[in-house]
Amino acid sequence: MGKLQSKISFHTTKYRADGSVEETGPLRAVQQHGPAHTDAVTSVAALKPDLCVSGGSDKSVAVCSWRSGAALRRFIGHEREVTKVTSAPDSNRVFSASRDKTVMMWELHGTSGPSQHFPGHDLVVTGLAVSPDASQLCTGSRDNTMCKWDTETGECLGRAAISRNLVTHLCWVPGEPYVIQTSEDKTIRIWDSRELQVAHTFPAKQHIQTCCDVSQDGRYCLSSSSGSAGEGGEATLWDLRQTRNRVREYKGHFQTTTSCVFLPRGPALAPSIATSSYDSTVKVWDQHTGACLATLCLEGSGPLASLAVCDSSTLLCASFNSGIHVLQMSDRADLLLEEVAVF
Repeated sequence: MGKLQSKISFHTTKYRADGSVEETGPLRAVQQHGPAHTDAVTSVAALKPDLCVSGGSDKSVAVCSWRSGAALRRFIGHEREVTKVTSAPDSNRVFSASRDKTVMMWELHGTSGPSQHFPGHDLVVTGLAVSPDASQLCTGSRDNTMCKWDTETGECLGRAAISRNLVTHLCWVPGEPYVIQTSEDKTIRIWDSRELQVAHTFPAKQHIQTCCDVSQDGRYCLSSSSGSAGEGGEATLWDLRQTRNRVREYKGHFQTTTSCVFLPRGPALAPSIATSSYDSTVKVWDQHTGACLATLCLEGSGPLASLAVCDSSTLLCASFNSGIHVLQMSDRADLLLEEVAVF
C-alpha cells in the first residue's frame, strides 16, 4: 500500500487541562504509510489484536494492521459510500453499512465478496450494532426504522418505525439484550432487542445526537452532540442503571462532536473518555470530573469522523482529508496525546 515514509510532526503544542498551551518543540516523527482509502474515511473500528476495519467514500471496506499500516484485505461490493463498520468481539466477521441502503457481512478469511446481504431499508443505513455472540445484527436508518437480522440466514427478524427517529448511531450493551441508539430528534433510546421495542428514552438534548458508546461494565453510556461556533458539541454521560440520570457533560469542542468512546484504564489512571470533532481535534476527558486532560489538533485532517480504541494507550481516528491517524497516549507530567502514524 505504498512505501513507508517519515516526517517530523508539526503539532508542536501540548494543551494543558486548564486550556493553556505549552510549547514543546517537535514531537516524534509521524510514520506515513500508504493510505487505506482513496477518499474520506467515514468509520473505523478495532479488531483483535492489531487489526482495524474501516469504510469510506471510496465504497470499500479495508482491514489493516494499525501497527504497520499494511492493508490485509479490501472488500468491494457497496455501490455508494460506506457509512459505518463494526465487528463482534472474537469474531472473524465484519459488517458494513452504506448509503446504498444495504448492510453487508464479510469474512476476514473468506472471499473478497460479501458472505451475507441485509437489504430492507429505504434510505441510507446509519446505525450498525452486532450482538456479542455475532448471531444477530441491529441496523438503523434515516428512514426512521430499526431492523433486527439473523446474521447466518440474512432474515429480517423484526422491524420497528418511530416518526422522526432518524437514526445516527447504534451500540450494543455488553452482555445484555439492549441496544443504545442516538437520533437526529435529539434523543437517546434504549431498545430491547428481543422484541425490538423501546425500553427507555432519555430526556431530549438541545442538539442532534450523533454517536453513542457503552462502558465495558454496561453501567454507563455516552452520547455526542452536533454543534457550531462553540454552541453544542458536548458529550454527555448517562447512567444505564435504575436511576438513568444524566451524569455529566464534557464541553470544549467548537463544532459537531462526531464520536465518543470509553477508554480502558491506561496512562490516564482515572476513568477517561475520548471525543473527536469536525473542529479537527481529539480530546481526552476525566470521566468523573469532566476535566479535559489532553487535546490534539490534527492539522489539515478536515472533519474527524470516527474513533476506535485499540488498547489502553492507542486510539485510531478516521478523517475526511488525511486517512486514519494512530494516536498514542502517554503519562508524563500531564497526559500527553500525540499522533504517531497515519495510513
